[in-house]
Order: sequence, then C-alpha cells, then structure tokens
Amino acid sequence: MGPDKNLIERWRTTEVLLIGGSAGSFKILFQIVKCLPPNLDKIVIIVIHRKRNFLSEIEKLFAEHSNMKLREVQDKDVLKKNTIYIAPANYHTLIEKEGYFSLDVSEAVWYSKPSIDVTFESAAEIYEKQCMAILLSGANHDGAAGMLKLRNNGAVTIAQHPMDAEMDEMPAAAIKIGAAEYVLRTDEIFNFLHT
Repeated sequence: MGPDKNLIERWRTTEVLLIGGSAGSFKILFQIVKCLPPNLDKIVIIVIHRKRNFLSEIEKLFAEHSNMKLREVQDKDVLKKNTIYIAPANYHTLIEKEGYFSLDVSEAVWYSKPSIDVTFESAAEIYEKQCMAILLSGANHDGAAGMLKLRNNGAVTIAQHPMDAEMDEMPAAAIKIGAAEYVLRTDEIFNFLHT
C-alpha cells in the first residue's frame, strides 16, 4: 500500500521516527539523513547493523551532510527533538519511559548488536501511536518482530518495497508477518518525508 493522506497526516503528528537497516541500507539512510529538515520537530533514531569492534566513520559522514544535529547514542542521553541519534556498535539501544536512552550489553539478536528489534520493541512500549518506523534493506529478520509490536501498539509502520531493497530479506520478513502497514518504494519514502 502506497502513501496516502492518512499516512501524511499521521507522519505530521508523530514524535519519533525510527529507522532500521542492515546490509544494503547505507545509501538510502544517507539520503534520508540529508533530506530531513533542521526544524523537523521529531526525534530520529537510526539503528544500523555494524561490524563488531569495527571503528565506523558513519557518524562523521552522516553529520557532515545532515541538516539536523546528529550524535551517537550515549548511555543516559536524554531524547531531544530535532536530533538524529545513531545506535552505537556493540550495544543494544533501549528507550526508558523517563525519556532517556539506556545501552545494554546482552547477547546479540539475529547476530546483531545493536538489534533493530530491541530498539523497536522498546519504543513501542513508550511511544505507541506517536511513533513511525521504517525498515530498510537487510539480510536477516531483525526488525520484523519489533515492527509488529509497534504496529500492534498503534505506530505507523513502513517497510521498504523488497524489489527496491538491495537485500530484500529484512523488509520481506516484516511484510510476511503483517508488521508493515505500508510497503513503499524508495522514492515514495523520500516523498512523504518531505511533506
């Protein structure tokens, strides 16, 4: 199902935008970061699978091209609007009801730490219908269960169309279990984020 007036209206009233991605998602994530306006008035949280113990330049690259303040999540960081947060490697990123992040060192989920599922499930409990989640390209099923919990709690859930994803397994898994309320082509995702 493509974007409609209801999706656009719900996007305007959400407080949090969650984006999860893995293999093949870097390009679209980079474009999303570039296109978001500085006065978005939302909290943006990106969870991207990263190699264990591998020093990443992703934050630096994204920050140089972002119109919003961008930072890697630190334990106990308070969530603020008009900021893009990137989940750090080797930790799971959770959101506490008091409005701050906590970092968890428990076992990897779907061989991944950070896990998209962990962050999505955490956000589902706190933000419910005030949240929108987008699941992008990836080579495993991480994010599908978390997205289903988000949808069941009233959040807007979007999967990248598998035909547009470099690795279609992750969005396809979410679609298969009914976690994605919307399945959008890449250009449709950019179009509604600009509204």
